[in-house]
Amino acid sequence: MNKKKILLCISGGIAVYKAADLTSKLVQSGFEVKVIMTASAVKFVTPLTFQALSRNEVHIDTFAENDPSVIAHIDLAGWADLVLVVPATANMIGKLANGIADDMISTTLLATTAPVWIAPAMNVHMYNHPSVKKNIETLLEYGVRMIEPGSGYLACGYVGKGRLESPAVILEKVEEFFAPKQAVLQNQTVLVTAGPTKEKLDPVRYFTNRSSGKMGYALAEQAALLGANVILISGTDRLPIPQDVTWIHVESAEDMYKEVMKHSVGADIIIKSAAVADYRPKQMFDSKIKKSADRIMIEMEKTTDILYELGKRKKDQFLVGFAAETNHVEEYAREKLTRKNADMIVANNVTLEGAGFEGNTNIVTIYHKDGSAKELPIMSKADIAKEILMEIASQMGEWQT
Repeated sequence: MNKKKILLCISGGIAVYKAADLTSKLVQSGFEVKVIMTASAVKFVTPLTFQALSRNEVHIDTFAENDPSVIAHIDLAGWADLVLVVPATANMIGKLANGIADDMISTTLLATTAPVWIAPAMNVHMYNHPSVKKNIETLLEYGVRMIEPGSGYLACGYVGKGRLESPAVILEKVEEFFAPKQAVLQNQTVLVTAGPTKEKLDPVRYFTNRSSGKMGYALAEQAALLGANVILISGTDRLPIPQDVTWIHVESAEDMYKEVMKHSVGADIIIKSAAVADYRPKQMFDSKIKKSADRIMIEMEKTTDILYELGKRKKDQFLVGFAAETNHVEEYAREKLTRKNADMIVANNVTLEGAGFEGNTNIVTIYHKDGSAKELPIMSKADIAKEILMEIASQMGEWQT
């Protein structure tokens, strides 16, 4: 790994012993590792253990400035190529999410510009507490990546989710992160739709839905990283535009239909993840509708079904649709796959915690034309996006052979 630098931040929990194993595995795999421990972490495993395994000084006290030429936590923050918080306790997650800097780890985490990954480990009820879940959501919004904890027997005696992921799996993810990027979509043009549409009623009102566009933006960003030429047609302008992506903003379902049809001809892969309105007001009023009667009747008309139209016209293109459902997910997804002549449907149950609109995580199942399906656990939308794109690349590879 050309001596990539890993800063391992260890907070206090019984899973600290696994961090020792992880340190050993990282060093043996060719990484340079430096360790910071909290005062609680040293109660479980001594700093000497990590010093012996990492062959570097272990940092604990923010005010222990052993090298007068640098400020330790700033120096470590700038040194790292990747920062791992393993295990990440509820306390440390809360500090990082809320900008608290009161020890060596938290001050360093605020000062670093390197990618930060957290690997939570705690009691199942702590992990499911609303404040912990909110803090994790905040960190995902900040761009922090989470290594999901596993389920099973916990040290406290409970059985459930909260067990630190195994050091072998964490090492695998780190090696994958630093491996040369696979340009599996090189020379492919990928068209992605994202976000909601707005269907105007009058100059101040419109109908829309709860889609944030985050899934579509993640797909566009990951496709670009995989070497594709990406066109993103978006119903929202509230998200950062991914790098190396052609961005087109639309408002209504009709606007999106026109732009998709215009750009679909040159696309190799079309991913329609936008939540396009199925109906729009039949009449758009030129002036604001004033409040008068106790009730108002608004006649609606169908919008053009973009995925259906794409399915009718496609030739050698790979067409992907999304299905956000509240029940009978598999039934509706498979029916949609056939009726709209798609090659893949990505479906989720939006009533599940972690899988709904507006969040930074998702839980999906990928349905293929051959009847097979791949279930993905709760993951960040960036990780879900990469999984979807790798599935597409795999399917297209089978086409070509």
